[in-house]
Amino acid sequence: MSRPGDGVGTDRPLVARALPPAAAFLGVAAAGAAGFVVLAGVGPVEATFWLLDPTGIELHFERHAGPERLTKAYAVVVTVGLVLSSLWAGETVLSAAFGGQIARELSLARDRRRIMDTEDHVIVCGYGMFGRSVARRLAEADREVVVVESDGDESERARRDGHLVVTGDARRESVLREAGVDRARTTVAAVDDSNVNIQVAIAASQLSPGVRLFVRVGDETYESLARRAGADEVVIPEVMSARSIADDI
Repeated sequence: MSRPGDGVGTDRPLVARALPPAAAFLGVAAAGAAGFVVLAGVGPVEATFWLLDPTGIELHFERHAGPERLTKAYAVVVTVGLVLSSLWAGETVLSAAFGGQIARELSLARDRRRIMDTEDHVIVCGYGMFGRSVARRLAEADREVVVVESDGDESERARRDGHLVVTGDARRESVLREAGVDRARTTVAAVDDSNVNIQVAIAASQLSPGVRLFVRVGDETYESLARRAGADEVVIPEVMSARSIADDI
């Protein structure tokens, strides 16, 4: 069962993946233009135009003296650099498109917009067995649920189950804000770690003093600590299960 702070998946966002090839392309272009200015003594605008149309170099040296051969050789190097960086950028975009990353990121963007418009919802922190059960019961009762889960695979599972999802550590204020804790009716700290759940309760109660807090703990020794952290209800699944069984006997 995952807990906040674990890995959030190996896929880097498309923007982060696209930055290196884009920076490489811009770097080659800037270096190329600067080199033309130094070698041929032309202005920045003309030097930039040579990146698009290197034939202008020959026309320039028909009217001006200077290192024509060196400038042409430099132009070849710059062109190769621009082509390679363009291919790198294209490969990044195509791999993202055919690998489904673009579709995933569009889906994440839609989720973020929906969460921003959501009020009076329940935030379930942790999508292990306990968190899944809580989220499923709430969804069956037509309650809007936002799941906060740090593990990428569990986040995708929650999304497939039809829930709005924020991937991140629920102990972080920025993550709880993204989940809309200030607009939520209830926050359920459902991670399989009592200490983590208590930290989640502290963060949530500070960000939204009016939110109702359900905190899962492993045993009764944590109950008083959880209540001091702001818990309105403390849930001990093992105790509840034992009572349920005893009541049915």
